[in-house]
Amino acid sequence: MKLTTRIFGEVEIEDSKIISFPNGIIGFPDLKSFTLLHDEGEGEGARTIQWLQSIEEPGFAMPVIDPLIVCPDYSPNIDENKLTEIGELQDEDVLVLVTVTVPHDLTKMTVNLMGPFIINAAERKGVQSIVENDDYPVKFPIYEILQKNKEAK
Repeated sequence: MKLTTRIFGEVEIEDSKIISFPNGIIGFPDLKSFTLLHDEGEGEGARTIQWLQSIEEPGFAMPVIDPLIVCPDYSPNIDENKLTEIGELQDEDVLVLVTVTVPHDLTKMTVNLMGPFIINAAERKGVQSIVENDDYPVKFPIYEILQKNKEAK
């Protein structure tokens, strides 16, 4: 399938790369099909931040990141009933992503640790849920963490 996106222009999406969110995502219940994209030309660093790209609305994409990159002890409590919607989860098939907010001042970049996306990679199904524990903020600063990670490599 060809998709003309706002960020990546025209891209070819294989059916096997489409992730279904049966109940949509928070704030966008009608958007149910997504794929993950990243900038091929920027090397390994570009893969840190990916884009959750809507299939139904090609102009809609949100930056996402693996929360363990910026919060190594991230362990959210998720409502088990939400997780049953995406099939039986095996540890090796679970992909957890959180949204990234990138303001004009990059030093103020944050992630939302309160509303992660949980994806069953084997089933290609996902859900976004609000975590049940109050340990995680909606705006967790990440700029300095990413800079330190970059310097360490």
